[in-house]
Formats: sequence, C-alpha cells, structure tokens
Amino acid sequence: MADETAGALKPMKATSDGVFQGENPLNSALPLAILQICIVVVLTRVLAFMLRPLRQPRVIAEIIGGILLGPSALGRSTVFLNTVFPKQSLTVLDTLANIGLLYFLFLVGLELDLRAIRRTGTSALAIAVAGISLPFIMGIGTSYILQQTVARGVPTGPFLVFMGVALSITAFPVLARILAELKLLTTDLGRMAMSAAAVNDVVAWILLALAIALSGSGSPLVSLWVLLTGACFILAAFFFLRPILNWMARRSPEGEQVKELYICVTLAIVLAAGFATDTIGIHALFGAFIVGIIVPKEGPFAGVLLEKVEDLISGLFLPLYFVSSGLKTNVMTIKGGDSWSLLVLVVGTACIGKIGGTLIASLVVRVPLREAVTLGFLMNTKGLVELIVLNIGKDRHVLNDETFAILVLMALITTFITTPVVMAIYKPARRGPPYKNRAVERANPNDEFRMMACFHSTRNIPTIINLMESSRGKRKRGITVYAMHLVELSERSSAISMVHKARRNGMPFWNRRCNGDGGVDQLVVAFETYQQLSRVSIRAMTAISDLHTIHEDIVTSAHQKRAALIVLPFHKLHQMDGHMESLGDQYQHINQRVLHHAPCSVGILVDRGLGGAAQVAASDVSYTIVVIFFGGRDDREALAYGRRMVEHPGIALHVLRFSPQTDAGDCTTDDAFLEDFRTNVTNGNESVQYEEKQVAGKAEVIEAFKAAGRCNLFLVGQGAPCTPLADRSTDDCPELGPVGSYLALPEFSTVASVLVMKQYDPTAKHYDLVEEVAEIAVDVDTPGPSNRGTNTSFRVG
Repeated sequence: MADETAGALKPMKATSDGVFQGENPLNSALPLAILQICIVVVLTRVLAFMLRPLRQPRVIAEIIGGILLGPSALGRSTVFLNTVFPKQSLTVLDTLANIGLLYFLFLVGLELDLRAIRRTGTSALAIAVAGISLPFIMGIGTSYILQQTVARGVPTGPFLVFMGVALSITAFPVLARILAELKLLTTDLGRMAMSAAAVNDVVAWILLALAIALSGSGSPLVSLWVLLTGACFILAAFFFLRPILNWMARRSPEGEQVKELYICVTLAIVLAAGFATDTIGIHALFGAFIVGIIVPKEGPFAGVLLEKVEDLISGLFLPLYFVSSGLKTNVMTIKGGDSWSLLVLVVGTACIGKIGGTLIASLVVRVPLREAVTLGFLMNTKGLVELIVLNIGKDRHVLNDETFAILVLMALITTFITTPVVMAIYKPARRGPPYKNRAVERANPNDEFRMMACFHSTRNIPTIINLMESSRGKRKRGITVYAMHLVELSERSSAISMVHKARRNGMPFWNRRCNGDGGVDQLVVAFETYQQLSRVSIRAMTAISDLHTIHEDIVTSAHQKRAALIVLPFHKLHQMDGHMESLGDQYQHINQRVLHHAPCSVGILVDRGLGGAAQVAASDVSYTIVVIFFGGRDDREALAYGRRMVEHPGIALHVLRFSPQTDAGDCTTDDAFLEDFRTNVTNGNESVQYEEKQVAGKAEVIEAFKAAGRCNLFLVGQGAPCTPLADRSTDDCPELGPVGSYLALPEFSTVASVLVMKQYDPTAKHYDLVEEVAEIAVDVDTPGPSNRGTNTSFRVG
C-alpha cells in the first residue's frame, strides 16, 4: 500500500510526448497546469458575469469558483478531483498561485501611498483604530468558544491572534472597487473609507506578521528573532532598496518610455524580497508588499509597473490562489446545528465588531448617522487578504478544516452583503440649481451656447472637433464645449488609480500618461491645439464608470455644466468598406438612458468622418449640411442647430421641408418658426437654400433624400412625424427615430454623417437624476461637492 501511495505521488514530468505516443497529457505537469488555468478562468468569469446584476466584485466569483472546484461541490467526485486536480499536481498549482499572489501583493503595495496615510486626518485614523480594535477583541472572545467546540487542540496564542486578525481585516483593493462601482470613491465618504482602510491594511499586515511568528514550532525566543529580523528587513528595504527604486523613477520622466531594464530589475527585486522574508519565516508575500510600498508613486514609473503586471497576474495566476484555497475548503465539514450556529456566531461577531466599532467612532467624530452606518458596512468588506490570512493559518496548523470553512464562508458573506446594503441605505443627494437654456432653440439666440460632446476613443476626436468648429457661430457670447471621455471602469487596479489621479490632479487621467511612442497623449494635444487656433472654450473631462451607470455621470455633469445639448456617439462605428460595426448593446443602452434622463436636448452622432480623419482648420472648412424638416419639436431643434452652424463662413445649409403631417397646433408653431428662419436667415444669404417638397409616400421621401445630393452632415429630428423608412429587420435603433434610422443605413450613404436631435421638452414627464434646488450655488466649471460621479474637469490651454 505504501508503495502504491509513493507511486501515485511520483513527481510529474514537465511535458507530454503526446497522445500519439500513447501518453495522457494530463499525466504531465505543463498540460495539466494549462487545463487547470483554463477551467479556473472560464468558471470564475462565467460566475462574475452571472453576479454582475447584483453589482458584486469579481473576488466574490473567484471565491465561489474556488469552493465549487473543491471538495464542497465538484471535488466530491473522485474522478474529477483525481483527473483535474490530482495530489501530485498541487505543488505546481500552489507554486503558480503563490507567484501570482506575490506579484498581486506587490500591486497592492503600489496602490498604497505612505504619504497619504501620514496625512490621514484624525477622523479617519480614529475610525480605523476603532474598526480594528473592537473586532480584534471580539475575535479573541469568539476564539475561546471555538476552542471549546470545533477547534480543540490548536495552539492557543497563535489561534487567538489569527482569529482577531481574520475578523478585523478590511480588504483595501475590494473596497476600492466597490466604492468606484457605486460612484463613491471620490466623495467625502469614499475618501474617509479609503484612508481608514489603508491604515487598517498596514496594521493588519503587522498583526499577521506577529501571528506567523507566534505560530512557529520553535521556542518564544525564535519568534522574537523572526520579528526582529523582519523589522530589520523593513529598515533595510527603506534605506537600501528605496534609493535604487528612486533612482530608476527619476530616470523615467514624463513623456518618455520607462526602460525595459528598470521594469525587469524591479520585478526581480520583488522576487528577491520575497525570498528574503520567506527565509526569515514571515512568508514571501511580505517582501513583495514592502517593495510595492516603497516604489515612488510620483511620475509614470509606478503606473507602468502596474500596467505591465496586473493583467497577467490578476487574469491568469491570481484565480489559481482561490482554487488552491477552495481545494482546502470543505463546507461539508460544517455539520449539525452546533456548527451552523458557530458560523452564525462568527458572521455576527465580525459584523457587529467591525460595523459597531466603525459606527461608534464615526459618530464620535460627528459623521451623520446614515453615513456612519454606510461606512461600517464598507469597512466590513473582506476579500483576498482575508483568504491569505486563513490559508497561512491552515498551513501552519492553527486552523483545522471546519474552522477554516467557517471563516471562508464568513468572508464570503460579509463581502457579498456590502454592495446591496450600501445601495439600499445610502443614496447621496445629487442636487443642482435650475437653469434656463436647455435647448439649441431659445428665446435669445445670443445667449452662451454650452454643449457636452461625449466620445469613447481617439477615433471620435476629429469629428468632435470639426463639429465644435462648425457650431461656434459668430455671436459675442460664443460656445463652451465640455468634451467628456467615456471610460469603462474595469477590474484593473490601474482603473481605480486613474479615478484617484483624476480627482487629485484636477484633470483627466489620460492627460498625465504617455502613449506607446513616448509622446504626449494625442487626446490632449488635439484639444489644446484646437483651442489655441479657435474662439471655442473647451473644458475636457473624463467619466470612469461601469457602462450600466455611466449615463448618470453624463446626465449629472450636463446639468452641473448647464449644457443645452449633449452629443453622444452612435454605438456603431463606420468601417472602411462602408458598413457599420456595433460596439455592443451596452453602448446603445447608454444613449437610450441618457435620452430618458437628460436635462437638456440630446444629439446622437452617426460618425462617418465629418471633415475627414483629421482636424480641419477654420479657413479650410467647406461643408454642406442638409436639414430634413417634417415638423415637430425635434425637427425645429435640428433646424435651430443648422441655423447656428450656417453662421460659419465655410458652411452651406440646405433645408428640405416636406409637406406637413402634424396636428394643427404643431403646424402653426412650425410655420411661425420657418417664417422667422426665412426672414432672418434665408433672405440675402447665398449659403442657405430652402426647398419645400410635396411627397405622397415612402418611395418619394427616399427619392427626395437621394436627390439632395452629396453632403457632409444630415441634421434630423428624432421624433419626426414620418412613416418608417427602413425595413423592420434593419431598424434596430429606435433612439434614432424613423428618419435617422434610414440615414444611418450603409445602403443610403457611406460618406455623410448624421446628427439626430431630440429637443428637451419642459412639459413632458421627466425622470431627473438631479434634484433642482434654487439656493444651491455651484461653480459650473468645477465638480460640485454633491456630484457622485468620478468626473473631473480642467481648462485646456
């Protein structure tokens, strides 16, 4: 029997000779590791997708995925376990998982700024101390109960410390993700939570080092030596490693690429530091974490390190750690009423200790009750750091199988409830002052025209700038444009850093980064160059948010900036062969939600390259714009915008009016509007052509469109009273209306862009995201205190 066991655990060879040589690839380490990684990645991503409607961070899916692959679910099948996760493969799996974890802790250290922690206010510091102390004490009390029931025979001292640390930890990266998801990261509440969590993170690692030292099998003197040597390592890192990293950071200035040698040296230092702390006996993770902390945060050096490492580590290697943990988690060991009662006790103790401690401290420092309760639930977030503590405790035989399973479920439950509870109890008021000009059509055309132009990528920039140039008019109070870059909030750590930098620097994150060629970002260059050459005032912005909620950033910013028009990019991109390729339904839903909630008029731009692929100088502008006018509020808005655009000397306007198909009231309003247009714009203006058409059906309307000739831009109303022109099978864009949907078809045109206008109707029912309060005074050029979004703005130039 012993021989059989020894044979079964015989080390695997690295690679297989292949199935044609009669070998099973799963008996070799590399093919098996590849299969394990693929299974883990697919399973966790599927779970993350399923949990998206619940707004859960990905760490929840990874913890659940690890548990499902372990002996609690799929691992109950010995065939599955022996085939996919045989015992002889676990050393390779654990090694890969710990390498991923090593670099992930390095990334966590990169996100922590010691100077920010030193600047932590007394309020956040008091909240952090209370949020650690009370659950730590309650964790020690709970450990005595566990020792009398499911944890008999474990060493008392280390067990007390591990329990205290397990209950008092706040997962800094997971908290940052949840705050960003809920648009709270840059609010006062979010900043206080992040400051307290940063202090909590550092203290938790110190306590964990103490727990590891105490859990050694040697004498107390050995534990003392481990602690003292660990302290010496930290000092050596600050006094010897930090100057080296500072030197490399200084030689990596803004606007230049970071040398590959510096990246390689830094990553090697991480491994060397991990080796040193593992040799000392306080786990390799500490060395990596310390190196991340001492890397200089100024300049591009830290950001480039983050970008180089995070996708590979977070995407492929880190999920292996959750599987490694899940293989040790057997929920089935929690049997009987007593065991489940202990789970309830541990979860209750963790919540009461963390939430209660944070709540008491928050009230003492005069945080309002609702914010204090919210802060308590946010600080109760667990995650990967919790699993690290538990796995170290299990590996050191401080935690047995049942205690380990109870604590893993506690971490899962406390993190799972955070997002829904915070969404339920804390809905910060978004308030703003009312304003007058919410449409292009207005009583006084000379009032300042404010427009918000949104874009997804650099591809939209030339058209946006050419549209700005065409819209500037010649009035004394010209045009102010807010160019908003819409960025999806990803799971990457760098996405959270971008939000922080945007808020701290008062400018979009992409203003401080370099492109692959080492030049200054072309986004900023484009706006700076255009503003210097024109009379248009531009303020660039960025919104970093989940695609499901980014419309809130657009709408609240438009209200705050008192915009009269929001221009949104169509969700389909024009390709070289003329067809339109969709970015996805999510981008279409963004436009539909903005239309639903907008505080002003909205235009959806079908971009076919207005002016070409580059910015056109003002003296070279030569566009023909066609306004399709059937009648109604939206068509009047389109014509009002065309009236403004024809003031530009390089623009010719062709108004094509079709026979009235609206009710008498609208016809009267349309006739008065058109009469004013003909009197004040058309007469004596060779740049304007006005034409009326009598049509009997769909075919004649389409023929009239084609007869209008080649043009650069169509301006149409969304709610034009016209029968559908496109076939139902191709009309999948209700936000464009009947005319816009047809003009957007590649069969109609491959050169003319289309701007579909939806006028703000003050008499219609509105689903406002901003409560208008007259006494609130907000500087429209800077984010207001009540803004929940992650927007920032800056004046270009």
